[in-house]
Amino acid sequence: MTNRICHIEIDESGLKTATPEIEQERRVAVFDLLEDNRFGLPAREERAVPAGPYRLGLAIREGRLVFDIATEAGDRVGEFHLSLGPFRQVVKDYFQICESYFEAVKRLPPSQIEAIDMARRGIHNEGARVLQERLEGKAEVDTDTARRLFTLICVLHWG
Repeated sequence: MTNRICHIEIDESGLKTATPEIEQERRVAVFDLLEDNRFGLPAREERAVPAGPYRLGLAIREGRLVFDIATEAGDRVGEFHLSLGPFRQVVKDYFQICESYFEAVKRLPPSQIEAIDMARRGIHNEGARVLQERLEGKAEVDTDTARRLFTLICVLHWG
């Protein structure tokens, strides 16, 4: 399938060192994303869009989320920037619920862990929804891809 991401690179320059839990979230999100994703570029102004699969670079520069896209061969396709404003609250909520979840796993019974995990998934879904809205007209992603990309956006927000 050509509408997919085949490689992802996260620009970690300027980021604080992640906790082991955050680092694990990043590794899992990257692995899952590369295993199964849907990522396409819409046609613009009657110009042909280079076929995927695509290489995706994610970074935060000057307070904006940057998507740098290239073909599998490395030919640059384009770059777009998204304001971080719409993500701030959901990222903050996600970090808070993840912290609660990581603590709960250490000391609470499974029923309470499950309740926290359900809340965590709900916030994660909200982050994916916000991302899909922000990507409208720029990139086409399915819900699972948006969820995994949202996790990576959270990693970039860390610190």
